[in-house]
Amino acid sequence: MSDLSYAAPPVSGRDAPFAIPTGLLIGADWVDAAGGGRIAILDPANGETLTHVADADEAEGLAAVDAAAAAAAGWAATAPRKRADILLACFHAMMAEQEWLAQLISLENGKALGDARGEVAYAAEFFRWYAEEAVRINGELAIAPGGTNRILVQYQPIGIALLITPWNFPAAMATRKIAPALAAGCTCILKPSEETPLTALAIAEIMRRAGVPAGVVNVINTTKPAPVCSAILHDPRVRKLSFTGSTQVGRKLLREAADTVISSSMELGGNAPFLVLDDADLDAAIEGAMIAKMRNAGEACTAANRFYVQRGIHDRFVVALCQRMGALKVGRGTDADTQCGAMINRASIDKIERLVTDAVDRGAEIRLGGRTPDGPGFFYPPSVIANVQPGSAILDEEVFGPVAAVIPFDDPEQAIALANATEYGLAAYVYSENLKAALQIADRIECGMIAVNRGLVSDAAAPFGGVKQSGLGREGSHHGLIEYCEAKYIAVSW
Repeated sequence: MSDLSYAAPPVSGRDAPFAIPTGLLIGADWVDAAGGGRIAILDPANGETLTHVADADEAEGLAAVDAAAAAAAGWAATAPRKRADILLACFHAMMAEQEWLAQLISLENGKALGDARGEVAYAAEFFRWYAEEAVRINGELAIAPGGTNRILVQYQPIGIALLITPWNFPAAMATRKIAPALAAGCTCILKPSEETPLTALAIAEIMRRAGVPAGVVNVINTTKPAPVCSAILHDPRVRKLSFTGSTQVGRKLLREAADTVISSSMELGGNAPFLVLDDADLDAAIEGAMIAKMRNAGEACTAANRFYVQRGIHDRFVVALCQRMGALKVGRGTDADTQCGAMINRASIDKIERLVTDAVDRGAEIRLGGRTPDGPGFFYPPSVIANVQPGSAILDEEVFGPVAAVIPFDDPEQAIALANATEYGLAAYVYSENLKAALQIADRIECGMIAVNRGLVSDAAAPFGGVKQSGLGREGSHHGLIEYCEAKYIAVSW
């Protein structure tokens, strides 16, 4: 291992389990970038530099492909039970360091420690889930309808996978891709966000220590993602792309992948509607709204963005939501009492300010917050804006922050039309004590995931993904494993 490392602070009175590597993981070794370039990693709570990590170029990207290719045949031939055992070891190793990893996530991402702890548990669960799925990649055997032959179908690893993850869930988005890839028998190259690479580097080292063979998982950081990823995607040995991020970047990657017809999974932008009907349990709806809106301070693709509330309950909902959001403690994520941490960077604050200003200019009312505080760091207060008018940009764009935009509606048909009036279709939420009505509404909302009377949809055992311009394919569940497999059909006569 290179001596380039970051000495993360100790947790709970004990030393960190290891210094976090800050190089590139290529094959068996942590190495520096050939050009010596380094990326500054900032603390969102004060804007100061935490450390620097290696900055890869195209040559390192292709070296990672070489390493993944060298390990591919051996890993694909590894017995499913052995792959499962290694993934389960990764689960236990992550959970053994849950508090340390949570502190690290809070430090580089800014999120509240409670959210970070939840993320580590969620992230580790993908290792456990796919350890269980690795031994259940079942084939098929059938007789051809004409009786001429047997139809034998088996699932094989698709090949080397490029995995590109965002900054908002640096642990969970990495394991949600790595775990099914390894369970299927694929080797991979992980490119984490340059905003929050430390968590991914720490997880990669945990995986190394848990027994993942050299070259099976490679990690590259870069401030030149377009040319580096393009070079990797144009290598004919790479057969899979999995990306989580904005729809805009997803479109560009799909164009790159088209050149070599690479199988692509895309988890893209969201604009989640949250529908509250007159007959909803108000307390339950508010509790769900707090989870759907304020998990990770709103920096989530599944975050409720547009609150459509029927007029009979609207005013009480706004008052109760303001009370709950206004009581949240804003501060440094690593502080024990913080409930809403910092945004990731200044650009995020600028976007929130732009969307709120536009809504107010069009007639919306600020009921809570709505102003960036003075002082260091990238903070924005929990905010509620009511009576948001049609045409407001906040109804079309992800706010990706702690701002709830509330819009009244008169009847469910109007709410369904408003919910579907977007190019996105990732997640949606429906609250009603009439389960039949709620399920009928859910059936007509154009989203890949609907939560009925609950504020959380994410689960390692559930298929995560969207429709329309929110993505292609699914992650999690058995569906997420098949994304890394090719179905091979063999016609057999006997």
